[in-house]
Amino acid sequence: MNKSQMIEALAKEEKLPLKKAEEVVNTVFGEIEAALIRGERVEIRGFGSFKVKKYDGYQGRNPKTGEIINVSSKKLPFFKVGKELKERVDLR
Repeated sequence: MNKSQMIEALAKEEKLPLKKAEEVVNTVFGEIEAALIRGERVEIRGFGSFKVKKYDGYQGRNPKTGEIINVSSKKLPFFKVGKELKERVDLR
């Protein structure tokens, strides 16, 4: 399922106009994004949690040339699936 399919499903399920359903979906994802940018953790009970993980820099190699390159440190979003969702998915 992609974002537009999610919007259509929400509109159909809740009998909303497509524009309103799009606003709802964009607001939810926007708030998750904003919280992660602020360094906060987002937990959705029964679904999972989002957080930002920090990775240290390291020396790597270019696989084509073998040249040593420095990879800088970075922060990336990380999702951890919740126990309930994991169990529901495993049943199918």
